[in-house]
Amino acid sequence: MTSQITFYVSQIIGCKICDVNGKRLGSVMDIMVNTAQPVVSNEDTIRPAIIGLKTKINGAVHYLNFEYIKIENKNKRFSFVCDKAEDLTETSLENSLPLGKNILDRQIVDINGRKLVRVNDIRLVSIASGTYAIAVDIGTEGLLRRLGVANLVNKSLNLFNATLPTQFILWDDVEALDTTNFNIKLSQSSSKLQRLHPSDLADIIEEMGAHSRTKIFESLDEERAADVLEEMEPYAQAQIIESLSIGKAADLLEKMPADEVADLLDELEDDTVELLLNEMERESSEEVRELLEYEDKEVGSLMTTDFLSFREGMTVDQTLNELRKQKPEADMIYSLFITDEEEKLVATVSLRDLVISLPTMTLAEIMNKQIIRVSDEDKIDTLAEIISKYDLLAIPVTDAENTLVGMVVIDDIVEDLMYKGKTKKGGRSWR
Repeated sequence: MTSQITFYVSQIIGCKICDVNGKRLGSVMDIMVNTAQPVVSNEDTIRPAIIGLKTKINGAVHYLNFEYIKIENKNKRFSFVCDKAEDLTETSLENSLPLGKNILDRQIVDINGRKLVRVNDIRLVSIASGTYAIAVDIGTEGLLRRLGVANLVNKSLNLFNATLPTQFILWDDVEALDTTNFNIKLSQSSSKLQRLHPSDLADIIEEMGAHSRTKIFESLDEERAADVLEEMEPYAQAQIIESLSIGKAADLLEKMPADEVADLLDELEDDTVELLLNEMERESSEEVRELLEYEDKEVGSLMTTDFLSFREGMTVDQTLNELRKQKPEADMIYSLFITDEEEKLVATVSLRDLVISLPTMTLAEIMNKQIIRVSDEDKIDTLAEIISKYDLLAIPVTDAENTLVGMVVIDDIVEDLMYKGKTKKGGRSWR
């Protein structure tokens, strides 16, 4: 055997397996890779090792131990020589995966490309330390290789000084999705997905079939699952929630902004909505119910109920300390609101003024009493003009009694204009 042989799964499926005397034992039906202990040359490199060949001998399926098998390459015609026809142990089989059956023609996630792709072939390499899967081929050449015409097409293209385009994804950047046919714990399989931004992961999950979508989603922890669910389109959100138990779905919804939950529940049947609201904690449930009372075209249906309000007697230093303690989302500090003892809106404070003012100054000394506000019953259509006219990033929302009930951020308005209906975050007040 040479020091290195590079080949593809499509090239060896069907290849003969012989003993050392040249007697044919069978042909390659599939390749078994080790899923329990992938080879790791450094913390960023993963190469699953080939540990066996699936074949049929005398009518019975066998999984031959690859430790006793050598690959021979004669002008890209491959064959295997078996020094000892020994089957894999039961433990090895439990920790293995038939590579062709479970990866070829499957959808996988290209982690770097942040997209779903289809696997046309799998690239393998045999070196002194063993044989490993190193990349998946998602290009045209891989598909033509599977059909057995890649060499013919390449020869024809050579006449025009052209070649087939190749497109590989290293195994490190591959995440298999369909786990229905092999014995891998999903928590291990989906670990690479944790690297992706929730928005990217949401886009990928939306492209999956319903079964794969649910399985991958269930593998995420609740905090990340809530972040991803926020970024998904309504139809996908509804499918995910309906696939979960009422208890688990309610736990997940409690970690989401109330206005996001209200938008999501609009996509579900009334009976399901009531079951979920009854299962949620009372405070969260009541907040969502209040938002559900608004008509779709009213500001209240778009506003976030997560905002920061303070008393005018607080000092700049106290306010900044509270912000450090609470660690609010970025859109919550577009504007800080000043309310009185009855939660009536009396003024606003910009983050800029807060940062540049002396620590001992009170909010009353730097607040702006000329407030641009909207009513929760105003029409959403009025928001874009107000945001543009006054160059605002957020607008406070009050009810008929001037009580601060929420705010609308520019992100929400832009998304509403794009017909996504997405909103952000639920309201606290500090004294």
